[in-house]
Amino acid sequence: MVAGTVALGALGGARSDAADLPVSPAMQAVLDYARGQRTTGFLVVQNRKVLAQADWPAPPDLPFRNFTYETTPDGALLEDVASQQKSFVAVLAAIAADKGLLDVERPVSAYIGPRWSHAAPDQEAQIRVIHVLTMCTGLTTDFAFAAAPGTVFLYNTPVYAIAKRILAVAAKQPLEATTHDWLAVPAGMRETAWRQRPAAFADVGNPTGLVTSPGDTAKFGQMVLDGGKSADGVRIVSEPALKALFLPSPTNPAYGRLWWLNGSAFAIRPLDRRVDGPLIPAAPPDLVAALGALDRKLYVVPSLGLVVVRMGDAAPDKDFDQQLWLRLTPALGGPAPRT
Repeated sequence: MVAGTVALGALGGARSDAADLPVSPAMQAVLDYARGQRTTGFLVVQNRKVLAQADWPAPPDLPFRNFTYETTPDGALLEDVASQQKSFVAVLAAIAADKGLLDVERPVSAYIGPRWSHAAPDQEAQIRVIHVLTMCTGLTTDFAFAAAPGTVFLYNTPVYAIAKRILAVAAKQPLEATTHDWLAVPAGMRETAWRQRPAAFADVGNPTGLVTSPGDTAKFGQMVLDGGKSADGVRIVSEPALKALFLPSPTNPAYGRLWWLNGSAFAIRPLDRRVDGPLIPAAPPDLVAALGALDRKLYVVPSLGLVVVRMGDAAPDKDFDQQLWLRLTPALGGPAPRT
């Protein structure tokens, strides 16, 4: 485990030669809690400095092993980030819009042709790219028509996967090449790539997984925090296109364009669960998050200059987000949130 302050540029490669610095008791409590929740990789980055970084062995459970791959040179696991991939795809869509290759207001069929769903032709023609990005196509998970586009939020992974097809057509190259050229290379993310998922969980309507490291995920989060620029100042995505990702969607104020948003009056979570109040009451209201199954977490908090990454297996604590932030806030020097 490394805990201290090292340059963000050291993430995702060999460990920094900077001397380890002891963490505060409050930050140690955060690390202890994270480790006890079946975490494999954990990073806290504030103002481009790593405050805490830890890698732990993967749990031996076979189902989790389907999400893990080899280790990086610095000992971190490469893991399929599950639905966190959606937020990466959202940024790629924003880049495509910057390049004039994608118009989110056009119908989906303008890119991938008709009959991509089981809706009637006139119903399908009303579904625009923006509806896919905001999870309000009105389609069920088996692509049947259920409601008019833009009227109902349904967290729908199979329909989301259409966005990857749209991007490939718009960019006129495979998604792997677009991710490499537009995002991974300029952001210095050397450990990020798409891979075919194992058969055990490739049949959920989204057969390719984004495999990456905690360090690369932190670089992605830092790029978002820096308004679309890489650590060395390269413009990756325009600020207006990036900000559009975090506008609350009309059907769910806690969801933007494939990103989760904190601070709303209510949230509609997966499986149609409406919950009053923000996603994470203990976290700052301006937090935005890329979230995936097995409690993959990327939190970005502009007001704190903060990026937090969590990899691993599903946390035993079903209130993991809230409990983590109850510990993290005082570790960052803020007052302990009310429980």
